[in-house]
Amino acid sequence: MNELKTSSRLDGIGEYYFSQKLREIDDLNKQGKNIINLGIGSPDLPPHPEVIRTLQEESAKTNVHAYQSYKGSPILRNAIADWYKKWYGVELNPDAEILPLIGSKEGIMHICMTYFEGGVGVLVPNPGYPTYSSAIKLSGATPVYYELQEEQNYFPDFIELKKLIVEHARSSPIKGIFVNYPQMPTGQLPTKQFFEELVAFAKANNILVIHDNPYSFILNEEPMSLLSVDGAKEVVIELNSLSKSQNMAGWRVGMLVGAKQRVDEVLRFKSNMDSGMFLPVQLAAAKALSLGKDWYDSVNVIYRKRREKVFELLDLIHCVYSTQQVGMFVWAKIPAKYKTGFELSDEVLYHANVFITPGGIFGSAGEKYVRVSLCTTEEKFSESIRRVKEFLAIKTTANV
Repeated sequence: MNELKTSSRLDGIGEYYFSQKLREIDDLNKQGKNIINLGIGSPDLPPHPEVIRTLQEESAKTNVHAYQSYKGSPILRNAIADWYKKWYGVELNPDAEILPLIGSKEGIMHICMTYFEGGVGVLVPNPGYPTYSSAIKLSGATPVYYELQEEQNYFPDFIELKKLIVEHARSSPIKGIFVNYPQMPTGQLPTKQFFEELVAFAKANNILVIHDNPYSFILNEEPMSLLSVDGAKEVVIELNSLSKSQNMAGWRVGMLVGAKQRVDEVLRFKSNMDSGMFLPVQLAAAKALSLGKDWYDSVNVIYRKRREKVFELLDLIHCVYSTQQVGMFVWAKIPAKYKTGFELSDEVLYHANVFITPGGIFGSAGEKYVRVSLCTTEEKFSESIRRVKEFLAIKTTANV
């Protein structure tokens, strides 16, 4: 076969870590290891029964199978506007300021391809979601990393951000910044003051803020939107998702919200990438967004019980963590005897048949951490604890 070289835009873009690791776990399972995967944040709980019923009923209709509007159904856009008003206190024009997405992850790519290109720099959190960097690189732009430190509650240092902007002014002028609060992977909640300072900073430096906000309902009683800050629409695009808050990860429903001009600009790119979303999925998503506080409370009762199990597991391996973090993960600092989270993760995987995520996949600032997902049953957490206890007992005996 003739050699076919991939395009240069893939230079420096590796396969997603979890894609590789899941293959390794699959190989271990074929060897009879029965690995318990505590790594990936894919909700194992179902959506509300009414959401599933809506999908079933709407899918049975004969007139719902055609291509749909690139801007999504008005029913879904109105449901998103109502949701933002009810939970975030943010007014959105459903006809102009909302763009439904086939999952918010695609929105990251759409934004990068719409606004960024070669010769441009984009600020990216370290630690942070790896897809930010990949999408920026694919657009031709350059990721410029800003470090988040535990000592500063994982908020960016605006003085350091300004230094980065000045430093890159000639080589790759900074045009945007990715932020994500509640922060992933650290679980840090935002504050109103921080959001206000961020918007003011963006205006002063003429940069676009992309706020990725999928975790605001998980173990959190006060969900916040960056758009709740006065004047935020001038500089902010916010992404949100039903994957985590509504247990609809595989349904691929998200949203981009912001000023009409921003929505129109992104739509120029997005409309060339897909042909709309299946209407019954949109109608089911609208139903999901109409659910009341009892829905979120019922989900969080389960996550709180699971989180206690995760704390117990992390105590066993002498990790240090905050009990105040939110979201569907627990972020924890590893003991000093381990060089990196990869070392601890591999030890637990190969000797206890339990997989936890090494923090280093989220950037160099995560090297001394691990992350544990809450997306499995209490029974599996209990079994994980049993396995780790058994491994540690054998390890202690061997060292005697």
